[in-house]
Amino acid sequence: MDEQKKSSALSEVAGVEGQSSINPNLSHFKHKRQREDSTSLVERMREGDRSALSRAITIVESTRPADYPLADELVTACLPHSGKSIRIGITGVPGVGKSTFIERFGRQWIEKGHKVAVLAVDPSSAKTGGSILGDKTRMNLLSQEEDAFIRPSPSAGSLGGVARKTRESIILCEAAGYDIIIIETVGVGQSEISVKRMVDLFVLLLLPGAGDELQGIKRGIMEMADVIFLNKADSGQERKAQLAAGEVRRALKLYPEDPRGWTVPVQPISAMDGTGLPEALDEIEKFQRHMTLKGHWDQLRSEQAAWWFDDTVGEFLKAHWFAQEDKKAAYEAALKSVSTGEMSPLAAARKLFS
Repeated sequence: MDEQKKSSALSEVAGVEGQSSINPNLSHFKHKRQREDSTSLVERMREGDRSALSRAITIVESTRPADYPLADELVTACLPHSGKSIRIGITGVPGVGKSTFIERFGRQWIEKGHKVAVLAVDPSSAKTGGSILGDKTRMNLLSQEEDAFIRPSPSAGSLGGVARKTRESIILCEAAGYDIIIIETVGVGQSEISVKRMVDLFVLLLLPGAGDELQGIKRGIMEMADVIFLNKADSGQERKAQLAAGEVRRALKLYPEDPRGWTVPVQPISAMDGTGLPEALDEIEKFQRHMTLKGHWDQLRSEQAAWWFDDTVGEFLKAHWFAQEDKKAAYEAALKSVSTGEMSPLAAARKLFS
């Protein structure tokens, strides 16, 4: 009996010793495997593997805490290979023809020897959180181009219809060799500041004769636009488009002069038949040359990085706050007071942080 107990005790000790010696190795192996996975993904992306790029963006967009370390590794590994693109934001009300414009626009860039990535932010389904519109079906010809990459992402309620991880996706696309990055926003009239802060050039699409000129003034979007195109200047709408362009130019004069010395061009185009698109591409290149010569390009990129940092810190602070049970309980109590009318939102917020 004593021998059995002794044998059992030795087995338990061996088991404990085995765990203490094996677990660190397993942890090391897991970390090494994770590092190898990120290295492999980046290498495949750099070689032009679009499936690897899609996989990397999926990891970066993931909300699973288990994916955060790998996502951080991917972005960090891609940073040295990023920053060599033109980042273009495109917005406009639904129905203005953003996807048709982007398809024609993107194919023109490809014909000039560029690689085009489209990060098209779709409205999210209220039930599933997934994309509704499906940009690959709306940009069928562009999606078939070897030098094009289209990634529809759900907006998930993000401000201005921009997915929360769009900035990281830009870095990944640039590392994969795409030198034209196009971000298509939902265009539902929300603030477009978020997309403005992550792109080099902000394009506003308007419809001639649809009252968009005045809507743009009310939303303040025209003030942020670097280039304005009036789409659908075809099928007998050419004259109307010219008149609308004149109205927009006059409206722009109400705003202060651009301190960068840039005059916003307003141009009628037709994404359907291609009218005016070569000139539209010229305006983009002209803007880049102007900003580079004036020394604003590098400054803008530094500001983008600073805004990215500030937004990320805000997200982390909020996550840290709600991770504390007492803080979360205090928030719920304050929210209830506001909902019942016992306190004003401002007073409740002040009390929460006092």
